[in-house]
Amino acid sequence: MDRKKLVLLLGALVIAIGTALAARSMFAGSPAPEVAAAPVPQGPKVLVAQRALPTGTIITADAISFQQWPEELVKDAYFIDGEADINKLLGTVVRHQITAGEPVTQGSLVSPGDRGFLAAALGPGMRAVTIPVSAKTGVAGFVFPGDRVDLVLTQTVKGSEGQDLKAAETVLRNLRVLATDQSTEQTTNEEGKTVVRAFGTVTLEVTPKIAEKVAVAQTIGTLSLALRSIADNQAELEKAIASGDVVIPNDATPEEEEKLIRAAMARPVDKGATFSTGGDVSRFQRRSMPPTGSPAVAGSGAPAYAATVRSVPTVRVTRGKNTTAEPVSGGVGGLVNQQSSAMSQAGRTVPVAGAMLVK
Repeated sequence: MDRKKLVLLLGALVIAIGTALAARSMFAGSPAPEVAAAPVPQGPKVLVAQRALPTGTIITADAISFQQWPEELVKDAYFIDGEADINKLLGTVVRHQITAGEPVTQGSLVSPGDRGFLAAALGPGMRAVTIPVSAKTGVAGFVFPGDRVDLVLTQTVKGSEGQDLKAAETVLRNLRVLATDQSTEQTTNEEGKTVVRAFGTVTLEVTPKIAEKVAVAQTIGTLSLALRSIADNQAELEKAIASGDVVIPNDATPEEEEKLIRAAMARPVDKGATFSTGGDVSRFQRRSMPPTGSPAVAGSGAPAYAATVRSVPTVRVTRGKNTTAEPVSGGVGGLVNQQSSAMSQAGRTVPVAGAMLVK
């Protein structure tokens, strides 16, 4: 390489290093650009939905809350913090669907005692039925409007003889509680905590077919409530999707998918019932009923079937055109003697215990 090219290369290198140092010092001295913070809405707090509230939803404390709202967007129909008491809205029912984050208007809720309140709480095609309960059968009052319960039927099946059969059966599952007695709201104390109180009746949301089953079940035995966990609905939904009971189209939009899932989670279930009998609880109770017309067998937890009755062997004896059945006595020896006697008296052939004896 000649000297001229080497000088040019060194000069270019020096210029590049100088430019880099100048740029570094320039950017190091300038402050970083500030990101403008989102403006905080200036205005009163209005009541908004914390989640999607479909038509018929019973308002609970976790469904609504107050949130800051721009003053220029506040309307007269909104519930304003300081003017509206949120505790008085608990137990009301959503008349029109409210999306998550949308302000709750006064016209979108129906209060207990208003005309058409219970009808607004029912989903499309659903019915309301009322059953009597007590502290023992009603989960000691720990059931509130909006909860979901299973219905357990306890009955005593009387046999012709011996012990009666005690049985309990979960006949219906995932029923929504609409009201306890005639109240659809949760009573709270001065500290805002829910007050547990006793009630004598519970109103449930059911399908027309399930309403018939509830009416019949009340005449059979005693109905008890079993409170369901909130997490049960999601688990049963996944099971229903896996089994094909709930089908979500592949081309469904997120809104359509959410609607299908919500409807499936709210659907009462009247199949796949489970049961337990006295024999499952105590070895001194029956596990099942004996066959009809057979003497009952009392005792241990083994299946209580009828005692086996020993039948007396018989011999069919033919005399001319007449055939009679003669009992055999005296064991095997008696059987042989009667066979010989019958054969000597009348016949060429004598059927004995399913076989034909030929002389």
